[in-house]
Amino acid sequence: MAVVVQSSLVSEGVTRWSSGARGWASTYDDRWAPLAAHGENIHGEADFVESLNLAEPMTVLDAGCGTGRVAIELARRGLTVVGVDLDAAMLQQAKAKAPELEWIHGDLVDVELGRRFNVVVLAGNVMIFLAPGTEAAAVANLASHLEPGGALVAGFQLMAGGLNLADYDRYAGEAGLELAGRWATWDRQPFVGGSYAVSMHRLAPVV
Repeated sequence: MAVVVQSSLVSEGVTRWSSGARGWASTYDDRWAPLAAHGENIHGEADFVESLNLAEPMTVLDAGCGTGRVAIELARRGLTVVGVDLDAAMLQQAKAKAPELEWIHGDLVDVELGRRFNVVVLAGNVMIFLAPGTEAAAVANLASHLEPGGALVAGFQLMAGGLNLADYDRYAGEAGLELAGRWATWDRQPFVGGSYAVSMHRLAPVV
């Protein structure tokens, strides 16, 4: 998902994603087909992002895009999407499925795309796969890619010893973002505690 580019963190292999997900690229998408076949909605993240309706057309940065499930669905719905990931094998799968989309091989901590988006979305537990200690830097960098009034949306598991919501909110605040909503699921079930949260922080619009 996200690893520090050209630094000792890459060579030492200490990122949470790189240490636990080697070889997943070829089978990562296999989990979704059975769910869809049983009538389950596998596009809750895309539903959420599309519903924000912040612009026409809306621009989205899929940060930690993996094999492209969310980005491809958003593009199918007419949104302008760019996907970023540093797992080369996962990104290759995304490119194979949708070569017409823009896929960037880069790190969320320091990637610079030279443009801003209405929404930056981090689905698939991206925040808890970052290299330990880089979470604040990643949030700050992603916030710098938001249009005024734009939204940073992240869903991730809450586990003992992992990233907690208080720290995540603090990182967002330090990046100039304000909490605009929090839910237990991508379909906006109320958050009353538990092991998963979807958080939306907004960048103040220009007055």
